Amino acid sequence: MDIRRARTAAELTAAEALFDGPARQDWSERFLAAPGHLMLIAYVDGVPAGMVSGVEMAHPDKGTEMCLYELSVDEGYRRRGIGRALTLALAEEAQARGCYGMWVGVDTDNEAALATYTAAGARDEGVFTMRGWPFNP
Repeated sequence: MDIRRARTAAELTAAEALFDGPARQDWSERFLAAPGHLMLIAYVDGVPAGMVSGVEMAHPDKGTEMCLYELSVDEGYRRRGIGRALTLALAEEAQARGCYGMWVGVDTDNEAALATYTAAGARDEGVFTMRGWPFNP
C-alpha cells in the first residue's frame, strides 16, 4: 500500500469510486486550492483503495486542529488496515502542520468506523448531537 497526497483534480476523478458520488471538476479544483484542505489516497497495486480528507480549522483562542472530514475504503479492500493507516497518515500530517489535535464526528452505531478510529488511537470524548442547515442550490 502506498499513501499519497492528491494534488490534481485528475487524481480525485480517478478515485471517485471512493466518494459518495462523482467528483466534479470545479469542486475538486476548489477543494485542492483551499488552504488547509487535504486528501490522502491509499493505492494498492496502483489502484485507489481508500481515501481520507481533512480540513484544518483555526480559531483565535485555540489554534489549529484537523477535522477528519471523511474516510472511505473500497469494499474489496476493507479489513486490511487501510482505514487505520489513512487515519494515522492524516494525524501525522496534522502534527507536521502544527495542529494541536484532530477530531472526527462518527455515528454512534457505525461500529466499523468506531473500531478503525480506536485502532488509530482516538479516544471517546463523549456523545454529542449535530444540527445542520441544508441550503438548496
